[in-house]
Amino acid sequence: MSKAIECNDVSIRYITGDLKAIGLKEYVMRKITGNYKVKEFWADKHVTFTLENGDMMGIIGTNGAGKSTLLKAISGIMEPKMGKIKVKGTIAALLELASGFDGDMTVKENAYLRGAMLGYTRAFMDEMYDEIIAFSELEEFQDRPFRQLSSGMKSRLAFSICCMVDPDIIILDEVLSVGDGAFRKKSGDKMREILNSGVTGILVSHSIDQVKELCNKILWLDHGEQITFSADVNKVCDAYSEFLITKELPASDKDIDELALAYEKRMAEEKAKKDKKETKKLEKILAQGTKNTAIEAALDIIETNAPEMLDMHEVGEWRRRNNG
Repeated sequence: MSKAIECNDVSIRYITGDLKAIGLKEYVMRKITGNYKVKEFWADKHVTFTLENGDMMGIIGTNGAGKSTLLKAISGIMEPKMGKIKVKGTIAALLELASGFDGDMTVKENAYLRGAMLGYTRAFMDEMYDEIIAFSELEEFQDRPFRQLSSGMKSRLAFSICCMVDPDIIILDEVLSVGDGAFRKKSGDKMREILNSGVTGILVSHSIDQVKELCNKILWLDHGEQITFSADVNKVCDAYSEFLITKELPASDKDIDELALAYEKRMAEEKAKKDKKETKKLEKILAQGTKNTAIEAALDIIETNAPEMLDMHEVGEWRRRNNG
């Protein structure tokens, strides 16, 4: 398979206190008083990975890890100070969902504005508009000023525009959690459809379950440092989950293996405690209750812990017969 994104030893630097940041007047005053200082902050340091066409990479890390900065560099918004980034294909990036909209323009006008910012023609947006507005569930709001929308509605529109077009690479920064539960499911289904079509993707998310479900590659960053890049998504996610609990940052692949095993053990112990608690609860109900209350209690516990064991149609029929 051909390479879609190559990131080779990339480091990205922010500078604070320079002329562009403080303005000419402040720059001159600081130079005169001998108080002119420039500070460097490296948001990402020596990051390396390669994605092939059709890969979906999840980027994990705590706040301040350098995730969003790296996405901006891959999208072409920023340039790395060191290293090289090679991207093959068109990019649709959702980095800051509320940006790029005009609060005084209508929802429809903003849809066309965002489309133009992504490089799409008026004819293309005319063709796709109805589908975009339907997916975002904003048909009743399309003639209202954009500022009247809730933050969730704004995010839905931005996500819909991005996903209804036809990019080679899609970049998502914490956007699959937008909207209510029903829309989150719909957006997740749409992402799976897009990825199945061969589009390359990068997802930044604090939802470990989401990363496990959607991604086949994973990059873990911490304070700009690359902890690991791997195809073993489940193992790295488990290691990261254990790190969030213990705050023990791995220094090697062996450390990552040990963290992942520790998390698996932790989850097994918690499940055993929960099962024991539910068993005692059931035993108490069985000892004190009538036949029907005992059955109902057992059904509730099985529904919670092992729903695949039940025929829900039969359960519903039983409940209707016995609960009036």
